[in-house]
Amino acid sequence: MPKVIRKLTDLEIRSAKPGETKQDGKGLALVVDVNGNKRWVLRYTRPDGRRNMIGLGSYPEVSATAARIEATEVRTRLRRGIDPVEYRKSEKLEQQTAIRGTFRAIAEEWYSHKAKGWAKETARKAREILDDSLLPKLARKPVADISSADVKPILLEIHERAPMLAVKARQYCCQIISHAIQEGLREDGRELSLKGVLPKYKKSHYAAVTKSGDLPPVIKKIDGITSVHSRVALLVCLYTASRPGVVAGMRWCELNLDTREWHIPASRMKLPFEHITPLPSQLIPILKDLRVLAGESPFVFPGTSDPMNKHIHRDSLSKVLRENGLRGVIVTHGFRATLRTIARERLRIHPDVLEAQLSHAKKGDVQKAYDRTQFLDERHELIQRWADYIDALKNDKTVVQLFKKSV
Repeated sequence: MPKVIRKLTDLEIRSAKPGETKQDGKGLALVVDVNGNKRWVLRYTRPDGRRNMIGLGSYPEVSATAARIEATEVRTRLRRGIDPVEYRKSEKLEQQTAIRGTFRAIAEEWYSHKAKGWAKETARKAREILDDSLLPKLARKPVADISSADVKPILLEIHERAPMLAVKARQYCCQIISHAIQEGLREDGRELSLKGVLPKYKKSHYAAVTKSGDLPPVIKKIDGITSVHSRVALLVCLYTASRPGVVAGMRWCELNLDTREWHIPASRMKLPFEHITPLPSQLIPILKDLRVLAGESPFVFPGTSDPMNKHIHRDSLSKVLRENGLRGVIVTHGFRATLRTIARERLRIHPDVLEAQLSHAKKGDVQKAYDRTQFLDERHELIQRWADYIDALKNDKTVVQLFKKSV
């Protein structure tokens, strides 16, 4: 006859001594370690035939009755071919996912980790991609369940308006999912398969107007834009040739309308120091009018949904240009090429002054370290002459002083 193992009594459990193992039957046992701590273990045979053991908790936190119920549930899963250790891992993953496993939560963890090693401009761009392109569609999805098919249409949508941005968005998605796997919030090996989902993109120059004769229709289109914030933001791009992302984030605290200067902090530039951009007289009354509309918002061009914390997006400015008949003619970044080309050819502005206005980084380590010349006086003259030249074109005036002494 097989040996019958009697279930442990409460007295036997309480009196078990260090180093003892008391059998309760069907693989369940009470193990007492050398310090007298007692714990329940269940020995079992895996579905593949190998022997294994799983812990069911400590005594007295887990009573004998509770341990026997748990052991019965484990045996039931085994009969269905479910390994209790793998089941417990899966259950733990689900619990962790419920706590911090949404795409938003893990994306924020990933961003905080990566941003520590990024330049400020890189961190700013990554933040924009998250906030404007990925989180609106993926934020609430469990990171453990997101598939390549979930992400593909989002990337294609981004590609329609900004192909290079879509490449970055794809890169960030893959990194976020890898981070989730490393944190145990997604199964090993379940990386996203997004290679080849984006159409091939042949990088070319930004669409820009580089002939003065083509500029008047563009200026008139901008003047006809009904959104006051979009119109003024595009005028700032046109008059100053500043980067569209920097223009979109313009803050009132950066402006000195009396000296006609815009002091842009290094944190918002591709430079390690502050950049000063002169403003033409044409912009001053317009900006003063905007100041009245801004209310308490710190932004010159506040966002419509959250004006206290968000500004308009640079991509929205390119969208406005497209919607007003300028698709393929010019994009917001193209205004920089417009100034660089036409002001050099028609106004004979010195290249160094133009490069300083465009805030292009110096080439070579020595120049980067020592040459911080900003040509501020010369650029004040440049920007005013450029604005006057634009106004002359807009008003069909032909008398424009082209060959004034180079600045």
